[in-house]
Amino acid sequence: MPAVEVGRICLKVAGRETGKQCVVVDVVDKNFVVITGPPEVSGIRRRRVNINHIEPTESKVKISKGSSDSEIGEALKAAGMLDGMKEAAKSTT
Repeated sequence: MPAVEVGRICLKVAGRETGKQCVVVDVVDKNFVVITGPPEVSGIRRRRVNINHIEPTESKVKISKGSSDSEIGEALKAAGMLDGMKEAAKSTT
C-alpha cells in the first residue's frame, strides 16, 4: 500500500466527494491530511480530512508542502494526469 505523503494522488472513499480524486498537500499528523482537488479540476476544495476517508493510489506528483492550487494544477498537467482527473470527476457526478 502506498504511503500517504505530500503529492500522493488519493481517492475519496467517504463524504460528499466519494469517488473523486484529490492530491495530498500537507500531512497534519498521523490521523489527518490536507487535500485539494484542485476545485477547478475535480471539484474538491482544500480541506483537512481523516486519512481513513481517503485511499492512496500509486500515482504521485512532485509538489512542495502547502503548494497553491495553481501550482498543483501545473504539476498535474506536467505529469499528464490533469485530463484523467477531470474525466474521473465528471463520471462521479
